[in-house]
Amino acid sequence: MNALHFLPISVNITGRQIILIGGGKVAFHKAAILSRFTGRVRVVAPEFHPGFAGLPFELKQKTYAPEDLDNTFLVYICTENKTLNATIKAECEKRGILAGVCDDPALCDFVSPAIYQDGPMTVAVSSDAQDVRRSIRVRDRIKTLVEEGLISIR
Repeated sequence: MNALHFLPISVNITGRQIILIGGGKVAFHKAAILSRFTGRVRVVAPEFHPGFAGLPFELKQKTYAPEDLDNTFLVYICTENKTLNATIKAECEKRGILAGVCDDPALCDFVSPAIYQDGPMTVAVSSDAQDVRRSIRVRDRIKTLVEEGLISIR
């Protein structure tokens, strides 16, 4: 049996603060996915991709500071600066906060799967951060099978 690095779980985020640090294209993509599950996200960035204006999140236009992590449950680190990402991740570790660093699985405490959602039912496909594109293809195949009525998730 091959040991996985990432345990596939669902996490209760009710009443919990999630922070997304970064305001670029990658951060917006992650934020758009998060918006399907919660409106309780604070986004910290000096500038924001235009799409952020349409999301239900609190936008803090500023540079990151360690106090931005106060009272935080989960952090998505999506700046375009690898050194800053590593610095934020280290601060999260000191505070015992789980952090995902976009596009750097080696620094991640968690990775986000490719998700198909139909009401309260979600199907998550993960490749243990090995092959994201394959996870997306499998998720899309599941979506097609459900939409064509070939499988049911209800």
